[in-house]
Amino acid sequence: MTVLLWILGVLALPVVIAAVWFTGVFLKELFSPSPPDPDETAIAAEQRGLLPPERQDTEHAAPVPAAWSAALEGARGGDWQPAAALLDANGRDWERRSSIVSLLGTFAAQEDGWLMDWEAARPGDPDAAVVRAQSTVYLAWELRGAQRAGFTTREQFDGFHRTLAAAREEIARAAELNPEDPTPYVVEVWVALGLGYPHAEMDKLWAEITTRAPHHYGAHYAALQYWCEKWRGSKRLAFEFAARAAAGAPPGSLLTALPLIAHFEHDDTTDVAVDSTPEMLALVDAGLADAAACAAADPDRPGLAQLRHLLAYHLHLQDRHEAALEQFLLVDGHVDALPWSYRSDPAQYYCRVRNETVGAVAA
Repeated sequence: MTVLLWILGVLALPVVIAAVWFTGVFLKELFSPSPPDPDETAIAAEQRGLLPPERQDTEHAAPVPAAWSAALEGARGGDWQPAAALLDANGRDWERRSSIVSLLGTFAAQEDGWLMDWEAARPGDPDAAVVRAQSTVYLAWELRGAQRAGFTTREQFDGFHRTLAAAREEIARAAELNPEDPTPYVVEVWVALGLGYPHAEMDKLWAEITTRAPHHYGAHYAALQYWCEKWRGSKRLAFEFAARAAAGAPPGSLLTALPLIAHFEHDDTTDVAVDSTPEMLALVDAGLADAAACAAADPDRPGLAQLRHLLAYHLHLQDRHEAALEQFLLVDGHVDALPWSYRSDPAQYYCRVRNETVGAVAA
């Protein structure tokens, strides 16, 4: 019996040793876990100077010009004069004017003491008036929230509609103070979208814009949203609007982005083959030529970065990785653009797609 127990003990010894070893490993990992294996594509991206998710700016699609940042800092400090000087110096560059007004209006929707001082110091100033109109529209959309209609409360909708109605009066005043400026009408497109202007009324608003600025990128982007199926139009109307605008636009206008946006907004499939059809390849090629023409004439033009983000995304889907990486290198660091901005974590999604591109190029 003793011999039998001795034999069983010898046979069990490896099991006991293995159990002790695994227990030790478990405790070591529990109290001092080993680092995970590094993501090779993330390392490759970092070696190219590309930034990780935590260093991506999720509020802008491109760096904010220094003069714009100075005006915004002045407003944060309660000084309206840098903002007034910036808009005055901009003159009739309507594309930049709309972008500056958007930047200032976004901040004024949060804190408008500086804007109130501006309005008091210069009653009837069209620049202050259009910033006020923009800020009210932004405030309305903040009151509504970003959720779909089914998840938006009646109180949110009431505040949203009431504030947009007030914005219409401010927009009309801004337009009256500066009849040549398309910016008030561009701002009103978001009111049309929110309040549900009939198509005929939207057509009249669009005529006011295109009479003053026929190839205004920001206006076209906003109008395309109105014509999308999810808002006041349909897939057919959105595609027709986008194709018409792109076909009639000069090189460098950036309006080749519109058919890509229309496709993205209405693409409800998970099949990447729909992004590599001959038609989509041609649209991306047209976008590349448009971006190149714009960069040669005006490399800091508002809207260029948004087009580059779209191009990078679609080039990646088309397995044109070298060309995609060229676009990623030009926009890296700022991710407030389609398609990333529709995700709950834009920076993480952007970096995942970008890193896949880097990995494909390296392979």
